This record gives sequence, C-alpha cells and structure tokens, in this order.
Amino acid sequence: MPEYILIEIAAALAGKAVESLYELVRGKFRDRKQALAALEAAQGAAPDSPQVLALAEELSAAEDYDHDFRGRLRAEWAAIQASGGSASNTITGPVTGNVVQARDIQGNITFGN
Repeated sequence: MPEYILIEIAAALAGKAVESLYELVRGKFRDRKQALAALEAAQGAAPDSPQVLALAEELSAAEDYDHDFRGRLRAEWAAIQASGGSASNTITGPVTGNVVQARDIQGNITFGN
C-alpha cells in the first residue's frame, strides 16, 4: 500500500486540481507506458477508486528509483498545501441528513426543512 500522501497526490492528479503537479508527474511518466496509462486512467476517478490507488502505486515506484523526483514531487505538494491551492472533500458510504463540502466559508451555514 502506498503512503497516504501519495494517495492524496494521486487524487489531486485525478482531478487535475493543480496543473504544475500534473505536468511534473506527466513528464516523469512520459517514457513509462504503464505509469502514463495509470495517470490517464485516474482522470476524473473518485479519490478512493482503484484507479487512484494504482496511480499512487506508480508514484511510489517512481519515488523508489528516482530520489530527485521524490524531492520535487513532495516539494511541489508542500507548496500547494502551504498556499491553500487545493481542497479535497470526500464522503463515502450511505449519508443521511445534511452534508456540506466546502473549502473556505465565511459566515453561517443554515439548513432549511
């Protein structure tokens, strides 16, 4: 199982949430057909999908054999996190009642019946 951070990165890549991160990974995977296929298969997939997990595994393999890539990937992710450039909301399983998914909220939230 890949590290949780790689699953988070893979989920962000699936949504193409941050172009610079996507381009970094796409460039790394350019000559690796299986890894590039995993990146493409994850596009639009849910964060907890098998496609995102497969992409996270490809990221883990790439980090294992290229420590420079590992540093660049994690530095880019840290910069994205520090800038607040990404938000991720996930709801799984049956949901009853009210749910709000948001990043930044100013003011109140109320639910009417």
